[in-house]
Amino acid sequence: MNKITGLIAATFAAYHTDGSLNNTLIPALVEKMIDDGVAGVFICGTNGEGPNLTVAERMEVAEAYVAAAAGRILVLVHVGHSSIAESRKLAAHAERIGADAISAVSAFYFKPSDVGNMVDCMAEIASAAPNTPFYYYHIPALTGVAIDMVTFLELAGPRIPNLAGIKYTAATLHEYQACVSYQNGRFDVLFGYDELLLPALAVGARGAIGSTYNFAAPLYLQVMKLFAAGLRDEAAAMQLHAVNMVRNLVKFPPIPAQRAIMSHLGFDLGPCRLPLTPLKTSQADDLIAALGSDGFFDAVDQNYQLIHSEHEN
Repeated sequence: MNKITGLIAATFAAYHTDGSLNNTLIPALVEKMIDDGVAGVFICGTNGEGPNLTVAERMEVAEAYVAAAAGRILVLVHVGHSSIAESRKLAAHAERIGADAISAVSAFYFKPSDVGNMVDCMAEIASAAPNTPFYYYHIPALTGVAIDMVTFLELAGPRIPNLAGIKYTAATLHEYQACVSYQNGRFDVLFGYDELLLPALAVGARGAIGSTYNFAAPLYLQVMKLFAAGLRDEAAAMQLHAVNMVRNLVKFPPIPAQRAIMSHLGFDLGPCRLPLTPLKTSQADDLIAALGSDGFFDAVDQNYQLIHSEHEN
């Protein structure tokens, strides 16, 4: 697989009111992502509540996404688990059903002791799907594992034949730039902090994975277009819409808040699974009102219309 350019939406889990998976919503979510212009979906990760799902459920979700995407957009499957054996099962399954790539976080209970130990762990997982590109999922804020990523690439490159790169979800842009530049850009380093997309573009990002791309992709695609055209001030003004949106989001638990936005847009994802809990109705109302008063929804809609008018012409 070539390096990924554009946006990958880290999609959310969907549940029935009884807490069981609602995979019937997946085709509609895929169609929205295609319509909004994203390049692919990243499933069963943080926003997809992968750690809250059973292995069997994660396989069901992966099968539903691969079927719904039908090759029209990329499907990246998160296979990380606290058990390497379970990760290997998920990786082998993802390859068997035709996923475009797999990714795994560090084990987050018994944590790798150093970079070499981490490479050993990731090599075990990746080898279960040897014909599928593998991305290490670096998210130290959640895993508590903050190893040096350049050293990881140095050691993992020779050890993991199908290593495509890193899903880099951290704000350390200096290290991100070093990873992007490592061995003349050998690896695909996908950026994972939506509110820092523009700074990441400035140091070499060409592809990104994020949760807010589920409902704001047209806005971010315009940021990328303006940056590529050298219109830095205009790109910064567009990015500010995203920054303000995130500033509103983080007043609440972020995943439930984003699920409330999806509900506002007509995609009822159902309840979260404990320990996550949905926003109260009053909280959701306050969030939507704040985003509306900041002009966020208007900005997304305007850029959506712009993208589609350009495609028609």
